[in-house]
Amino acid sequence: MPRPALNVQSKSLILPHPLPLDSGEALEGVSIAYETYGELAPDKGNAILLCHALTGDQFVASEHPVTGKPGWWERMVGPGKPIDTDRFHVICANVIGSCMGSTGPASDAPDGKPYAMRFPVLTIRDMVRGLVGLLDALEIEQLHTVVGGSMGGMQALSLAANFPERAARILAIATTARHSAQNIAFHEVGRQAIMADPNWAEGDYYASGKTPDAGLAVARMAAHITYLSEAGLTDKFGRRLQDRAEKTFGFDADFQVESYLRYQGSGFTRRFDANSYLYITRAMDYFDLAEEHGGLLANAFAGTTARFCLISFDSDWLYPTAESRHVVHALNAAGAPVSFVELSAPFGHDSFLLDVPELDRVVKGFIE
Repeated sequence: MPRPALNVQSKSLILPHPLPLDSGEALEGVSIAYETYGELAPDKGNAILLCHALTGDQFVASEHPVTGKPGWWERMVGPGKPIDTDRFHVICANVIGSCMGSTGPASDAPDGKPYAMRFPVLTIRDMVRGLVGLLDALEIEQLHTVVGGSMGGMQALSLAANFPERAARILAIATTARHSAQNIAFHEVGRQAIMADPNWAEGDYYASGKTPDAGLAVARMAAHITYLSEAGLTDKFGRRLQDRAEKTFGFDADFQVESYLRYQGSGFTRRFDANSYLYITRAMDYFDLAEEHGGLLANAFAGTTARFCLISFDSDWLYPTAESRHVVHALNAAGAPVSFVELSAPFGHDSFLLDVPELDRVVKGFIE
């Protein structure tokens, strides 16, 4: 008997109430763009919320409308897959501040012009407030599971800390409870690259027809290095030259790794807004769950009744295993049930997006 096709629906809704922000401001008329996969049970008890990473979006298992590429977690989400849409109703929303349909700096402000740099600075908790607003609109009181990797894992932990009654399970992958000085430093390099591009025009470039693609491409290149591992780069590229027998003694992309990074940078500019990159990286830099809860991370989880699972990768130097252990120790101190595993994979931080069969088994086992 053939397996049912992926049941995907693309939707958007406007939150009925102003969204309060940590900055003290509030956003009115917030739009949330999202996709759903699979059927919602009559009791709404089979809903899973997927939280995307920095440059991700709601197109988790469907074709991306701009690039035409498969969804960012197509290998994980679908009929019979580890997050089985034959059993679960999966929701993935574009976070506020982003650029794939949810309200962000490219959206029109109340005066009819794009917000640009008038958009308020956001936090991860603000993004989660937007997601909770979506759940309220969908009348889903408690999720079966919240799943997120990288920045998505930050959202999952933030939801558990600030809205503990909204999820029965929390699965946080390759993530952290706060951004380190090194993480902030890499983000600042990217932001400065964008703001140094003459086409950035103090963020007010939407009407000019000229976008700061050069700066955004450099920001993406710098960030992409942090998503990989030295062993993975060496294995994939080494010092091999790109389409030539010898060095050019110039500044073209002599090496394969240079060509690869340029390709990553140029492709990124076709699907992402530079101002959104500024705002989302700033939100990640501000993230510090302990700081939000009196300086002690265990306090963040004091009220939780959820079960937790944390997963790290041995080659991830962006959010290394020590960061996950720090969260696990805090959960232990709070008396929360938690399981933890460090998986071996050669791909660095991006391992959560790539083919790691053991990850599939852990995800499937925890959710089911």
